[in-house]
Amino acid sequence: MGFRGVGVLLQCYLMLAAAMFFDLGEQEGKCIIEEIPEDTLVTGYFLLEPWDMKSVTSSPHLGVTVTVRDPNHEVLMTKRYGKFGKLTFTAHASGQHYLCFQSNSTRFSVFAREKLKLHLDVQMGEHTIGHSTAKTKDNMALLESSLRHLLEQMMYIIRQQEYQREKEEVFRQISEETNSKVLWWAVVQTSILLSVGFCQMKRLKDFFIAKKLV
Repeated sequence: MGFRGVGVLLQCYLMLAAAMFFDLGEQEGKCIIEEIPEDTLVTGYFLLEPWDMKSVTSSPHLGVTVTVRDPNHEVLMTKRYGKFGKLTFTAHASGQHYLCFQSNSTRFSVFAREKLKLHLDVQMGEHTIGHSTAKTKDNMALLESSLRHLLEQMMYIIRQQEYQREKEEVFRQISEETNSKVLWWAVVQTSILLSVGFCQMKRLKDFFIAKKLV
């Protein structure tokens, strides 16, 4: 099967799957943010094509440069692909990960004005059972593969729950600190108002005494 056939199959997969797409100008870069728990395997499939499928692209040597950054903005991976490809990386820390895609071509930037569409499907902690295993005659191997697949799903769910608990704990601490600061600020404001009122009353009383009005 040639590259054109692989591209057609990948396009069909991305359209049938729960994928996203967004516009991307030629030699332009865009990033998406994904919340990923620690030690999670992330797999992504993408396809770059002209926005208007009826028009003939004037830049046949299009490709995509993929850069993945962790929550500390450190580069986990960067690689240049063709019009379609598969990316894989493992998150080493929980938090927001940045998946950046930049289209590239062999044309000068002055003439690179073509509007493109990038299809993207990101899967976290999920692995499908291989066709070679599904077609095997050994039922034990098929059962073992299914159990391994279920274990991977369970581990992903556990890591996701732990990550959510960590976020809830951080949010609770921030809320308690904010409430404490608001309470102390109210106490300080009340103290200042009482002090100012007491000083004004004392000065007014001294003024009346000095003028012999009391």
